[in-house]
Amino acid sequence: MTLQQEIVGTAMQMAVVSLQPGQTVYCEAGKFLFKTANVTMETRLSGPSGGGGQPQAGAGGAGGPGGGMGGMLRQAMGTAMQVGQRALAGESLAFQYFTSTGGEGTVGFAGVLPGEMRALELDGTRAWFAEKDAFVAAESTVEFGIAFQGGRTGRSGGEGFVLEKFTGRGTVIIAGAGNFIDLNPADFGGRVDVDTGCVVAFEEGIRYGVQRVGGLNRQGVMNAVFGGEGLSLATLEGNGRVILQSLTIESLANALRKAQGGDKQGPTGGLFSTNAG
Repeated sequence: MTLQQEIVGTAMQMAVVSLQPGQTVYCEAGKFLFKTANVTMETRLSGPSGGGGQPQAGAGGAGGPGGGMGGMLRQAMGTAMQVGQRALAGESLAFQYFTSTGGEGTVGFAGVLPGEMRALELDGTRAWFAEKDAFVAAESTVEFGIAFQGGRTGRSGGEGFVLEKFTGRGTVIIAGAGNFIDLNPADFGGRVDVDTGCVVAFEEGIRYGVQRVGGLNRQGVMNAVFGGEGLSLATLEGNGRVILQSLTIESLANALRKAQGGDKQGPTGGLFSTNAG
């Protein structure tokens, strides 16, 4: 059953979802806005699969439907693993589930920063990866997971170490900051280099990495210190869909600090900045 949704607004968009009777959508805690009275809300630690897979009948030799104590233990361990991964990634520990009862229901969701939202349709053949906190809501047929990039790549890129991963079939709604641009690296010679904070999401098959801005020479130091991009850029290679955002959380935070007079920055872009007392 396709998720009926409409993305409304401009500067800070919202997703208004219409649920059919018995249909369920879940979101990360803190992304819910409103619902109609006939939509039930439940908060759970487990993902839509029930936490590492539902226990199978007779499994573990514990006897009885559902695998008895063995099945319950495996389910609890699966849930604990999911929660542990989300905690390491800095994600919300719980999900909120919304199910329509007694007719069609409506639920509203939003991101946490001024910007756009996008509904991605998964057909089961390709996963999608997204930056931390991009996830807003999804059908219960979409699995939410955490993908850890290689330690070397993640440490040098900052934002690139932990990604959200969506698999299965159905609709997933993501949000980002500023405006979105869709592109395919294959249309630009097979690779694009972007600010690490500008990556919102990309399809499975796109190779994501992080590289240093220039070498350890004069120009490399100039790029890192005065260029405003830091020491690294994200690289996206291959043939597939990529979504970038025009505003990064770091640039927004810097703008707010400057507006409040709490950060005196020089030409180095904050490298030698001092806080006003």
